[in-house]
Amino acid sequence: GITLEAAVCLGSAPIYDFGTKEQKERWLPDLLSGRKLWSFGLTEPEAGSDAGATKTRAEARDGKWVINGAKQFITNCGTDISAGVTITAVTGRNGDGPEISALIVPTGTPGYHVLESYRKLGWHSSDTHPLSFEDCEVPAENLLGERGGGYRQFLHTLTGGRIAIAALSVGLAQACLDAALAYAKERRAFGEPISKHQAIQFKLADMAMETEVARTIVYRAAVAYGREGAETTDDVRMLAAMSKLYASEASKRAADNAVQIHGGYGFMEDYPVARYWRDVKVNEIGEGTSEVQRMLIARLLGA
Repeated sequence: GITLEAAVCLGSAPIYDFGTKEQKERWLPDLLSGRKLWSFGLTEPEAGSDAGATKTRAEARDGKWVINGAKQFITNCGTDISAGVTITAVTGRNGDGPEISALIVPTGTPGYHVLESYRKLGWHSSDTHPLSFEDCEVPAENLLGERGGGYRQFLHTLTGGRIAIAALSVGLAQACLDAALAYAKERRAFGEPISKHQAIQFKLADMAMETEVARTIVYRAAVAYGREGAETTDDVRMLAAMSKLYASEASKRAADNAVQIHGGYGFMEDYPVARYWRDVKVNEIGEGTSEVQRMLIARLLGA
């Protein structure tokens, strides 16, 4: 689920793609084995979809980076096996805009605080917290990649993350279809299983079709992303945005249909489709909202 997706595609991936040999050797063995979790600190109270509006700042001082700021909606940062977070921070000016760099902040660093966990609509098993940084000092060698490269690095990471969210969405859509079909075959109304009623059949047909279309575009995006390495092209960004957008919205429709097919039982927590419905909505928000994906696709088309 989201814990594994965030740990691999958001947590480990930036270190794997942009880390030094020493950084990889220090952190990746525990992360890739699953012994530890790592977090991805991009979103802020005033910088969500507009990732370039980062307010967190890091000042180079006496061979260290001194970090001040806040992050929000951060996954995997408050567990017993959380090892640290990679964040974006403004480290200076670059022409007319901010110079944004990526920094590694290990758990337990003085000044790094994991605040109270959120109460969420869905994803109840996912660990999610706001973070604060108050004169938090990390060594200069905790810079990830080149100075000023943090924004580009995190956009690359988000491209992979979007494909992963799309894959999660396909899984949820398939689960909704499986549950709805099984229930429709068992539930009887007007003397026959409701799966024999055309109104239900049309819902099931749409769910099956959209799930398969979503699965196909996710596979295509994943293959393209895997071929590119750490430098994604516009074509890959386009596929990632399309897969995330289509799969997340298709899975939301699948969840709506699954609950509707279950009738009153679909509203009961005893049935898994209630959880699917709660969990699926955030896929249209995390890793870039549906609106941002449409904006990105249009821009890449040259509109």
